[in-house]
Amino acid sequence: MALMVVKFDLKKRVKLAQTVWFMYWFAVLAGILVLSMGLFFKIELRKRSELMDNNESHFLPNLLITMGLIACGINAFGGKVCYDSLDPIKFAKWKPMLKTFLVFCVGFNALLIITALLCFVMRIPLQFTLAEGLKNGMKYYKDTDTPGRCYMKRTLDLMQMEFRCCGNDNYRDWFEIQWVSNRYLDFSSKEVKDRIGSNVDGQYLMDGVPFSCCNPSSPRPCIQYQMTNNSAHYSYDHYTEELNVWRRGCRDALLSYYGGIMNTIGILVLLVTMLQVAVTIGLQYVDTSLSTLANPEDIESESEGFLLEKTVKETFTDIMAKMKAMGKGAKVEEGGEEGVATVS
Repeated sequence: MALMVVKFDLKKRVKLAQTVWFMYWFAVLAGILVLSMGLFFKIELRKRSELMDNNESHFLPNLLITMGLIACGINAFGGKVCYDSLDPIKFAKWKPMLKTFLVFCVGFNALLIITALLCFVMRIPLQFTLAEGLKNGMKYYKDTDTPGRCYMKRTLDLMQMEFRCCGNDNYRDWFEIQWVSNRYLDFSSKEVKDRIGSNVDGQYLMDGVPFSCCNPSSPRPCIQYQMTNNSAHYSYDHYTEELNVWRRGCRDALLSYYGGIMNTIGILVLLVTMLQVAVTIGLQYVDTSLSTLANPEDIESESEGFLLEKTVKETFTDIMAKMKAMGKGAKVEEGGEEGVATVS
């Protein structure tokens, strides 16, 4: 017994084809939107690619671009089929490939759902990618004379000012690395020698942060050096005083920014998926309503459209049976080839 049977006359079939045709071209625009969002996300990631630990973060935007292109192609084809369905002669040439196309559409819809889910879950690996990338970037902050790293200082400074953040987790991350180049250190100074000799790595560590960590909204001039030394500044206690540097870590700031983009794209892809499912169902009804004409020679005769030829359970059983038959056929062919090889 067919599932969700609907009776059609000529007027209803024409109206259905026109509606699905319009929806298909609207879906083309939705595909372009998914493509555009993928390109936008990829550009945003490339802007700060130096702060990413690896290239895996570009998997999602590349997937979105691919899905957007495929959506444009299949929806343009579906729109053409619906347009030609108004003419039985033109529709006849599409009829043999429609079942294959509909199966492909169902698979594409499943991939869209997976893509939407990835938009929500990829936040977790992105967090680790940013953490490691920022950690390495901060180490290279001082290497303004090293080829390949000379722009890291500029990148980090612009990022900290744009996102109003400081360090990886917080401003204290700068205390644990040498961020001033040896080129600008006076090694004849006792203070410099003492600082370098005070740690096993021989680094010039200090309780200070780059200028880009300073909060311009603070009424007090920026205290970016000797931040933990209360006696170095008048009327200052770093335990109780509201520091005039950004307290938020850049990993959290970037994750919030990119996470917001991914959540927005994920919701968009889910909406596009709903539209794709609707047009796939619409095309199925267009196909079945034209295949079940009471009198195939009379285009004005009544017909029935349905979602599935059998119930969901029967359809699933048939699919499993076909898959088992294909598996057995493959085993028989392998056995036959082995027998031929043994005889020879």
